[in-house]
Amino acid sequence: MAQYLHIRCVVKTDRTSAHERIHSVGGVKPDGSRWIMTQDKAISYIQDGTYVFYIEKTGGLRLDVMVATSAHGNYLKTVADREQPDKLLSLPTCP
Repeated sequence: MAQYLHIRCVVKTDRTSAHERIHSVGGVKPDGSRWIMTQDKAISYIQDGTYVFYIEKTGGLRLDVMVATSAHGNYLKTVADREQPDKLLSLPTCP
């Protein structure tokens, strides 16, 4: 069964295409330890069922993160995003 991980921050690139905008995602595990992983690793975990990633918006609204595909490859975005991963990009930068 997949574990849920809350994404709280991102490491952005200076690229403009949707699949290259995010380098890494990160957050805090239930035990309080910090985690960070590349977008490619997170995609792999989603695809193999290891983790389900999500973000929380104001008011506790939970948005699941999914793998999207462009002509250039796979990338992460929330189920509420269109092509660009705007909701993920609105998160603070990982320390």
